[in-house]
Amino acid sequence: MDHAKLEMYDDVGGQVDGEMNIPSNKSPHIGQPDFNTLDEPIRETILRDVKAVGVKFGHVLFPKEKKTLLKEWDLWGPLMLCTFMAMVLQGSGMADHTNDGGPEFAEVFVIVWIGSMIVTLNSKLLGGNISFFQSVCVLGYCLLPTTLALIVCRIILLMGHSYWLFFVRFAVSMTGFIWATYASMIFLGDSQKPGRKLLAVYPIGLFYFIISWLVISHTSS
Repeated sequence: MDHAKLEMYDDVGGQVDGEMNIPSNKSPHIGQPDFNTLDEPIRETILRDVKAVGVKFGHVLFPKEKKTLLKEWDLWGPLMLCTFMAMVLQGSGMADHTNDGGPEFAEVFVIVWIGSMIVTLNSKLLGGNISFFQSVCVLGYCLLPTTLALIVCRIILLMGHSYWLFFVRFAVSMTGFIWATYASMIFLGDSQKPGRKLLAVYPIGLFYFIISWLVISHTSS
């Protein structure tokens, strides 16, 4: 089939639709011949999924289209970003190099996944009309600005250590934090009732601020 459609219901009973698209080489319009991923070569499947993740990254960098991450949600992008950040951050800041970095790797995963689940639960308790996985998808994909800030901070560290360079890293991290928070609110803002948006924004901002602070405090070699 062209789309594997998932119908989900919120606590109030309202229906929320989310789709995990299965595009094909054929026309995606309704009424066209059915498409089965079992008939698709593995290489095409991987390239299709990678392209879909890249498109979603583009929507985060330029958050104009509000429906893409919600309608065609997946967790591949968030998993990639979380794994990359954990690999870069593991073992950093250990001068004696006696620690294998395991706890820090796990720390990133706990903060990202448990944190996004808590933020999503808060949104649902406030009456948000999106599904659990849609919210986790958006929060995960919006880690991209913070991940880019991490890369820039690591490059800045190659230049040495100084108070001036620390403030540069701080500015880069805060830019990533603001960017991530803004992008997530573009996608999630319409899911909350007008009188409760501030209650939903606060935990989202706190979530990205903690990750941004982790970037600043764990990028010293």
